[in-house]
Amino acid sequence: MPTGDPRTAAEALSELQQLAETADFVPAGCMVQHRRIPDAHGYLGAGKLAELAEVVKLAHSGCVICDDSLTPNQMRNIENTVGVPVMDRSELILQIFGTHARTPQARMQVELASLQYEMPRLRRRWTHLERQRGGIGIRGGAGEKQIDVDRNLLRTRIASVNRGLKRIEQHKVRAVQARPDLFTVALVGYTNAGKSSLMNRLTDAGVLAENKLFSTLDTRTRPWRLPGGRTVLLTDTVGFLRKLPHQLVASFHATLEEALHADLLLVLVDGSSSEAAEQLTAVDEVLSTLKADNLPRLTVLNKLDLVEDRATLAPLWRIDPHAIAVSVQDGEGLPVVMTSIQNHLAAVENRVELLLPHTAGALHAEIRTRATVLSEFYTEDGCLMEIQASPAILGRLMAGGARAVQRPPNAPDQPE
Repeated sequence: MPTGDPRTAAEALSELQQLAETADFVPAGCMVQHRRIPDAHGYLGAGKLAELAEVVKLAHSGCVICDDSLTPNQMRNIENTVGVPVMDRSELILQIFGTHARTPQARMQVELASLQYEMPRLRRRWTHLERQRGGIGIRGGAGEKQIDVDRNLLRTRIASVNRGLKRIEQHKVRAVQARPDLFTVALVGYTNAGKSSLMNRLTDAGVLAENKLFSTLDTRTRPWRLPGGRTVLLTDTVGFLRKLPHQLVASFHATLEEALHADLLLVLVDGSSSEAAEQLTAVDEVLSTLKADNLPRLTVLNKLDLVEDRATLAPLWRIDPHAIAVSVQDGEGLPVVMTSIQNHLAAVENRVELLLPHTAGALHAEIRTRATVLSEFYTEDGCLMEIQASPAILGRLMAGGARAVQRPPNAPDQPE
């Protein structure tokens, strides 16, 4: 581990073990070396590398996994020393994503990230590709190295996958634009923090929720009815992770784009984890990479049912004093989350009084679904309503026949 890493060796290895088990590896042992910077030649120092080779031999291990990104040169040198394949953190995460990709978009995104990861590593993986192909043309010439042929094939495939993703992205943009103009809440957070479980509890979405890292990769959006009848959209997103490969962040940008145009982010954290503060930092880093770190957010500390001493949450409340502790498992704290969302709606939307003539009675259903009704009073001219709604919804209501009412100063409130 590089010196200065805020995690302890135990915490780092615990997460790496979870990743390895998610990818169906069976960990046989672990090794840690603290260095100011990794060795440029073999990542580990020469003595530690020799020790690793001996451990691999004794444990009959078939692979070595490093909790960091390795250069092609480092991977080649480690493999030459230990005699088994070497996988770095990026490749391990890519393998997990490849296993869990279900939809065409997710599979294409993982393939793109894998191709981009593979490009600089062709020389390490395929040393036989150094041979030259036969001469071409009148002069014959030295010909073209096989590695260059394979590299060109990779570039061609990358371009093809990019075109396919662009078509899917355009289709998703049209689908999002065609949705009802509803307030959108996006669930983001560290992987395995309980986002899918929360979505299932609030919306009966039926999203796969497992106690595994990256059990879901696809963005899903469902209507969520708040107390009082107001409906908002709730979107579940792929989980974040510390040191997430930049190829994945780039290729999954289209998937996250939909959620990151949300009106409010619910940032979920596993409150029972000893690394909860570091997980919050990791989420902030990914959001910053996606240029979404300025979006309004509400921090939710999940898995309260697994917290033996709630005083351990104090450091998280120092980071965000407005964070809400909940248990998706038993429902504790969820009413507070709903109230906080309603308070946020009240702060960002317009509060107006409208008169709905009897001829515009069809607008009632839209108002109750897309706005918050604060009061309602029937008169001879129609229904007088005080509502809270976005400018877009108000514009549509006015176009449908509703009229704004200017209440005289100091006028008493109308009874409901």
